[in-house]
Amino acid sequence: MATHIGRREFIFTLGGAVVALPFATHAQQADRVWRIGALMGYVESDPEAQTNVAAFREGLQKLGWTEGHKIRIDTRWAPPENAGPREQFAKELVALQPDVILSHTTPTTAALLRETRTIPIIFANVSDPIGSGFVATLSRPGGNVTGFTTIEASLGGKWLELLKEIAPHVNRVAFLFNPETATYAEYYLNLFKAAGATFAVKATTAPVRDKSEVESAIATLAGEPNGGLIVMPDSFPIAHRVEITSLAARYRLPAVYPFRFFADIGGLLAYGVDLSDNFRRAASYADRILKGEKPGELPVQGPAKFEFVINLKTAKALGLTVPDNLLARADEVIE
Repeated sequence: MATHIGRREFIFTLGGAVVALPFATHAQQADRVWRIGALMGYVESDPEAQTNVAAFREGLQKLGWTEGHKIRIDTRWAPPENAGPREQFAKELVALQPDVILSHTTPTTAALLRETRTIPIIFANVSDPIGSGFVATLSRPGGNVTGFTTIEASLGGKWLELLKEIAPHVNRVAFLFNPETATYAEYYLNLFKAAGATFAVKATTAPVRDKSEVESAIATLAGEPNGGLIVMPDSFPIAHRVEITSLAARYRLPAVYPFRFFADIGGLLAYGVDLSDNFRRAASYADRILKGEKPGELPVQGPAKFEFVINLKTAKALGLTVPDNLLARADEVIE
């Protein structure tokens, strides 16, 4: 026997289905475990890299995302000087189809973008996202990537200014970086060379492509008097920071570094971005993307927290007297 449904009854039934759907969808979303990929630009044993990942997890937890309950994080670790593992890990993470991927550096971001133009990507420490071709503009990145930069226009000149304050005799300064990992190097080099003219310093470059070239570059610079060194914000020298700071001490070269952990292990002076702070802030973008916002509509943000650290023990070993006004401006003095 045929069943007849009146018009009013049909509308009521259909309306009930429409009303019920959002509740069902909401329940499914609430029960879901979201997947986050993370491609780090250092080896897993690097303590600073571990600190950065911990800062990201901490930021997520404060926003209500608990690992193992609401989210799962799949992390891969790639040494900066070896492109092979980095490319392989980018493929692996994209194959997992995570809801969002955290990218550490410029090389890791480039590797991920070669694999996907749809999965949202958040970079935590990129110097020049426009020059690297990652975003269209800082205010509206477009595409599937956004994040946080380590760049500030005055840094190239500020490092040289600080070096001249702590070591006034310096008249030749080399900028150390790896052109393969610091593909954005020209941005810093242009500012550095302009500052060289201002401070009457011969500004040169010291490109190194692997660990074996680091000592020869520093030894060459130290072969003439009144030399100084500035280290670029670059994943390669960060990964080899122990060797670089030790060589600068051995060859008695005054040096300025881009991050505080260089000073912690014996570097003379460090001024730059708090990298862990960028990772904490990256968690806020992961939160917004997981809640439905598009990465291309989230503006790229510049650094918010800087640190200035002087290692007084190293200064004394180099025979340098640190001016009182420089000590007064430091966030920390290591004695």
